[in-house]
Amino acid sequence: MFTGIVEEIGQVRSIKKGAFSAQLAIEAREILSDVKNGDSIAVNGVCLTVTSFSSKRFTADVMHETLNRSNLGLLSPGSFVNLERAMKAGGRFGGHIVSGHIDGTGNIISLKKDDNAVWYTISARPKIMRYIIEKGSIAIDGISLTVAETDEQRFKVSVIPHTAENTILSLKKAGDTVNLENDCIGKYIEKLIAPYADPPDDTPESSITKEFLIENGF
Repeated sequence: MFTGIVEEIGQVRSIKKGAFSAQLAIEAREILSDVKNGDSIAVNGVCLTVTSFSSKRFTADVMHETLNRSNLGLLSPGSFVNLERAMKAGGRFGGHIVSGHIDGTGNIISLKKDDNAVWYTISARPKIMRYIIEKGSIAIDGISLTVAETDEQRFKVSVIPHTAENTILSLKKAGDTVNLENDCIGKYIEKLIAPYADPPDDTPESSITKEFLIENGF
């Protein structure tokens, strides 16, 4: 599990592509201080497993499903990426619950300067937009951000200088693709209440009526 607080910006050094998969070699420093094979590292918000490492870089495999659902397939040698290690038990919860399992991608429509902040307007598909609420949380390329405005097709976030400078958001422009992960709480709630929201058409009608309850002392 992650919290959406990016620890450092890494750089892709090489990509070995398979038929429907890839292996990334990423240069980093801070996150390698205590890394082990098998550790989880969020790369642009995507949870990847470390398969090898040195003092300056690590490698991770990316499967077909991940390439289809995220923007990792758009990376090339030299690309910069957001990096975050999995949260330690007892660590500070600086952002929100981020699983590293991307729901899909969005497209940056516009950037607008607003004094010391920058407004990012991002469009996304309906299946992603349904879980985005005003003042709720969203992970954009692994960055925990607060939704300021939203409608059926797009949403806005306001990014402060510190966040922009310490993530790859400062490198983004209109038209770029970003990874999106919805707040998982809303999805769990929907799953739990779904059986009770719309009962199947073939559900038999209850024989318990108001008259029956009165006759039996209720």
